[in-house]
Amino acid sequence: MTGPPPAPPAPAALAALAEDDRRRLLALARETAFGAGSRLFEEGDPADRFWLIRTGQVALDTYVPGRRAAVVETLGPGQLLGWSWLYPPYRWHLGAVAVEAVDAWEFPAGEVRELCEAEPVLGYALMSHCARMAVERLQAARIRLLDLYAPRGGGPP
Repeated sequence: MTGPPPAPPAPAALAALAEDDRRRLLALARETAFGAGSRLFEEGDPADRFWLIRTGQVALDTYVPGRRAAVVETLGPGQLLGWSWLYPPYRWHLGAVAVEAVDAWEFPAGEVRELCEAEPVLGYALMSHCARMAVERLQAARIRLLDLYAPRGGGPP
């Protein structure tokens, strides 16, 4: 007797989802790849998709007037890339570039938002994970920017 195929192993980013919910979400994904040095998106551009990184690394950066973009965090396998697709006006808050070749699952933001509305338990689990991720990344960005631009010497400027 054969049954449905086993669910794929749960990447950390999707571990909070029930097996059936994970399957429904992954059914919306398509495999994609980016070469090293490829710019995935620019800060301020429309955020109409997000990715689950399978292999490789992506640097998140922010625009700094008069300087090159400052890298605020680097993401790798098993991590979600992108949370700006969740919140209007659906624009990227940071930019992203592939540090090395990347293989990822790409998710269409609109379809995922529709799935989350239709399946509230799935939606709550995914949104909770993304909210925690956003807070962690904002804190990491804050610390990195302080490291880069705070006055040296430990005291007030």
